[in-house]
Amino acid sequence: MDPILLAILLGIGLFLGMLACMELGRRHGLRRLAADPASEQDGTGTVDGAVFALLGLLIAFTFSTAASRFENRRELVLAEANDIGTAWLRLDLLGAPQRTQLRELFRQYVDARIATYSRGGDVSSSLSEYKRGEELQGRIWTLAVEACAAQQPEFASKLLLPSLNEMFDIANTRRAAALRHQPAIIFVMLCLMALVGAVLAGFSMARGSGREWLHMASFAAITALTVYVIVDLEYPRIGLIRVDGSDQLLTDVRAGMK
Repeated sequence: MDPILLAILLGIGLFLGMLACMELGRRHGLRRLAADPASEQDGTGTVDGAVFALLGLLIAFTFSTAASRFENRRELVLAEANDIGTAWLRLDLLGAPQRTQLRELFRQYVDARIATYSRGGDVSSSLSEYKRGEELQGRIWTLAVEACAAQQPEFASKLLLPSLNEMFDIANTRRAAALRHQPAIIFVMLCLMALVGAVLAGFSMARGSGREWLHMASFAAITALTVYVIVDLEYPRIGLIRVDGSDQLLTDVRAGMK
């Protein structure tokens, strides 16, 4: 299933589920009042407050973590663009034959890196491009070591090889960042807490004369939308909130490789 569609269905499902849980809680509250009209549901406020406080804390934690990861992924794109640009400029330290070969390999490598993250939810295609980039890394390194060994004095090896290391390392760092997400149990717990909170909210609404649809719909919609945004931030290549704009930096670096 399309990941975007799955995230949207999660939000809609949570919204409807919360409405159903509020209605369930309200009916239970009505039965409680019918059985004991004098009851004011004393003592439930403490439990309600604790549950909603925990729900708010969980939302704040997951949202903050997702937003932090989102910013980190954007910063890593900038770091990779800078590392590639630096390594490209230091190719000028090499002789003409090796420099020409390495520049062509660099162009292919940057094309592979751009393609790795431009395929969105196509995991197999992205992985194929990532593997192609790894293969090009090996070819670039082998040729660069041979070229530096032939250079006198050794300025080229001292400047070029460390920059190549940084260029390759940031590729692995970006992959690790792309695979790092909240544990699934966190999202399960978040949804369960939202549903439990909806039951308690519905129970408290039983004291009213009728259903407060505005309050019910608002609570469910805001909570479901917040959960959707958190999921979207966790997967910025396949949702509505995207990190693709930062990829223009790599595209600009590729355009400058004349």
